[in-house]
Amino acid sequence: MQALFVHGMGRLPLSGWPMLHKLRAGGLRTITFGYLVTFEDFASIKRRLVAKLREVAATGDYIVIGHSLGGVLLRAALNDLPAGTRLPKHVFLVGSPIGPARWAQLLGKNPLFRLVTRDCGQLLGSEQRMGEIGGVLVPVTAIVGDLGLPNWISPFKGAPNDMIVSLPEVSADWVPEYVHVPVSHSFLPSSRRVADIVLERLRQAAG
Repeated sequence: MQALFVHGMGRLPLSGWPMLHKLRAGGLRTITFGYLVTFEDFASIKRRLVAKLREVAATGDYIVIGHSLGGVLLRAALNDLPAGTRLPKHVFLVGSPIGPARWAQLLGKNPLFRLVTRDCGQLLGSEQRMGEIGGVLVPVTAIVGDLGLPNWISPFKGAPNDMIVSLPEVSADWVPEYVHVPVSHSFLPSSRRVADIVLERLRQAAG
């Protein structure tokens, strides 16, 4: 089984190293996909990811793991795969917003945020663009951090959160399973607990 990891905005593939190391120890072949939002718009990153998914799918069964914007990119790319392409056995969305992200909305007009995050930052704050991406038709597990901001400084109006996204932002009626871990957003992709959840779900699927 192959595992393709797509990191979050402002991160690098190395952000998932401890998790990926544990997945390799569990028998998976790990693959990463990198991008830089400052130099690429969402559509161009998605096109490259579609090509990567087709390459991985051609070699056998696989799962995908997307942290934050990486999960958004994976959903968009999976929905753009040509008919007949092998789909992943499981999609793991790790702290990945499904609706518009509150922080992106709050910072959307900030010049520095716009300069650094460009098109992808604007997409994350857009209800229309996020809504157009849609769900995926394969098994999905959302892994949600809950080591969040206290209510008195949180923009999430009391909702459980991981400091960057809240539970309502990562929720959808097509997501059948949510697993909570006591980890903040930035440390989710490096969490060995996340790797444990992935391996547990694969063992369950194998019977």
